[in-house]
Amino acid sequence: MPRKTTNTRGSGKKVIRVFCEGESEQAYTEFLKKRFSEVAVIKYPKATGLFNEAQNRFANDPQYRDYINEIDEVWFFYDVELKDIPLWEERYRIIKELRKLRRKPGIKVRLLLTTGCIEYWLMLHYQFFIPPLGTVSDKEKVMAMLVGKEPTYQKGELKATAKIAENYPTAVENAKKTLSRLLDEGMPGLEESDIRNQWLSQHCKTFSTVFEAVEFLLCL
Repeated sequence: MPRKTTNTRGSGKKVIRVFCEGESEQAYTEFLKKRFSEVAVIKYPKATGLFNEAQNRFANDPQYRDYINEIDEVWFFYDVELKDIPLWEERYRIIKELRKLRRKPGIKVRLLLTTGCIEYWLMLHYQFFIPPLGTVSDKEKVMAMLVGKEPTYQKGELKATAKIAENYPTAVENAKKTLSRLLDEGMPGLEESDIRNQWLSQHCKTFSTVFEAVEFLLCL
């Protein structure tokens, strides 16, 4: 039986599949999906989950497995914490497997990383700051600051997240600063690469790379 195809690639839009750690990441992805619908087809599973979820979807879910020739990029949207440090090698193994699902062109795998909690990325929509994010107390302080800016915010709440996300131009500029300052702390290059992402995943400095996904969409 011939493999099913869709018209998304013919439309000229980029086709992106996103795997989110939690409902808050899904809420932000929903904003991106709607805001950039003219240039990209962004979809994500209802279930949260990252690398193992992606591996399972592309192996068993027809909506992923049978449309591999349509998909331009796979994104993983999650927080970087100390507990994630020993997980890098297994995650990198899956990243390499996903890239090889299609050749010429291969599938781009992009990591949307934020230290500690997504609320830090959301606070960058309002101001530049580099707080510690290693403890529960640190994260609670950032959450309190965010609620101070947007009182209706709760994790996974679509309207409040979308309201915050409207300030994405400010977030892009602030997040660039968080990343650039890490060059002085040993980060091996500013441009997105496996080596850089490994360093970020294993050093847990305060930063966010979500801006790279936003800039990608803005350039389409």
